Amino acid sequence: MSTIALGVGLGWNGGIARDGWLASVLAVVPALAGMQVGQVVRTRISPLAFRRVFLAFLLLLGLEMASRSLL
Repeated sequence: MSTIALGVGLGWNGGIARDGWLASVLAVVPALAGMQVGQVVRTRISPLAFRRVFLAFLLLLGLEMASRSLL
């Protein structure tokens, strides 16, 4: 619900260009799917293992973002 409210607020105040709406809406779909997969995985492994895997992926994402800024 907060995502919808944020999107409406940004649109109302001109924070999103008209051509950016479709990309924004389409970007929500994989985000929601990823959250659902995370919930399923979280119920099947121990909290410690989930935390380690989650933090490892965050580390990989951070390294990838840092490498982009260097190129």
